Amino acid sequence: MNSRQLETFAAVMKAGTISRAAELLGVTQPGVSRTIAELERSLGFLLFDRIRNRIVATPEGKLFYAQVQASFLGMDTLRATAARIRDHGAGQLRIGSLSALGSSLVPRAVRRFRDRRPDIAVTLMVLPSRDVRDGVASGAFDIGLAADEIDTYGVLHQPFVQPRALCALPLGHPLAEKDLIGPADLDGVPFVAYVPEDRARQRLDRIFAEAGVKPRIVVETIYAATVCALVAEGVGVGLVSPYAVAGADPSRLVLRPFEPEVQSRSLLILPLDRPKSQLVRDFIDCLMEVR
Repeated sequence: MNSRQLETFAAVMKAGTISRAAELLGVTQPGVSRTIAELERSLGFLLFDRIRNRIVATPEGKLFYAQVQASFLGMDTLRATAARIRDHGAGQLRIGSLSALGSSLVPRAVRRFRDRRPDIAVTLMVLPSRDVRDGVASGAFDIGLAADEIDTYGVLHQPFVQPRALCALPLGHPLAEKDLIGPADLDGVPFVAYVPEDRARQRLDRIFAEAGVKPRIVVETIYAATVCALVAEGVGVGLVSPYAVAGADPSRLVLRPFEPEVQSRSLLILPLDRPKSQLVRDFIDCLMEVR
């Protein structure tokens, strides 16, 4: 079995007759018939039944044609990918991001990147930080942004942003009258917290313990956007990154500084065993410009 035989078979299936397939291929009818016979001998089954000078695809021939079409589609995809790589370097950019940055900073960077490289396909997946890390380590992502509690073994990493967290309050909450929120203000107050393994949560827990206060945790979650949504619904108050708030409805939240300072730190991570492509370098430039 070779590519010439497969192309001839596909032409016969599309054309419906040997003569029409010969015209499409620019060869003789006996040449087409001979090539189909060679392919059938190679496969060990008939592709066509010959009925009163007509050919009709056998069930086996139809099944085989479906696979031939799939292989041709795969080749077309490979050709398109090769063309993108030839013209633009790597033809796509795959990004993984934690929630806090995936609804604000990263989309701004993507817009800037697309302005500069409009022909490049971009995939953006917003996932838990550990999944972003695993995706970068496995090569599923070209670049990742994750919280600093991830296991950094097997990836290149560098500090990216560490903004000061803000206290998010539901509209009309009594604490909204204050200009600055401290630990004592949250003692016994319904609180929307991150999960215990979150580094920002751990830093906040130490602050509460040192102050001798204990908020009443009503919900734990991993997503900053979920904290904002729950606060907006009046479930409780929470501490969020200013980047996370950028994607929330500002008419339903009140933001106040929190003292002492709590930072939500994130890392920029890259595959360990792969040099940076020009596309990755360009996107990192865009990230640095918008942070």
